[in-house]
Amino acid sequence: MSNHEQRTIQVVGGVRADDEGKGTVRMESLFDTDPDDLWSALTEATRLANWIAEVAGDLRVGGTFSASFTSGWNGSGRVESCEPSRRLVVTLDPGRDDETTIEAVLAPEGRGTRLVVEERGIPLTEIALHGAGWQTHIEDLGSHLDGSERGDWRTRWTELAPTYEDLVRELG
Repeated sequence: MSNHEQRTIQVVGGVRADDEGKGTVRMESLFDTDPDDLWSALTEATRLANWIAEVAGDLRVGGTFSASFTSGWNGSGRVESCEPSRRLVVTLDPGRDDETTIEAVLAPEGRGTRLVVEERGIPLTEIALHGAGWQTHIEDLGSHLDGSERGDWRTRWTELAPTYEDLVRELG
């Protein structure tokens, strides 16, 4: 049985409507690791490949990169802000109509680290899909950090999609 199959479906995130038909997906999780280790998992290409995406390019502020996500999304990005072990902001598909911004904020909490990830600028018609996707990615990050095998991304995303569709309907 895969790691995802052992977990119950629990929403660890949410969605909200913003301006002009766009919205935000927000995930918040507490990981049993220190900020430096979590930062490494979020910013080092070899570790990113273990849970979310293969990334290549200039990963400094202002630098551009290409990414191939486990979800199947492929595209370009730009590093907007980088505050080691605290905050990372990237733009996906910069300059295009479907541009989104992803912000990750890390904060020490007890013996662990709280991670808040937001993706902003998502069309409301796609926000449920992104919500289910981000929860799956965050669960895969947890598997990576605890050394366990990640589950099948598509299977878990399919399980979560109805939960996020319900959240979007509640937006009105």
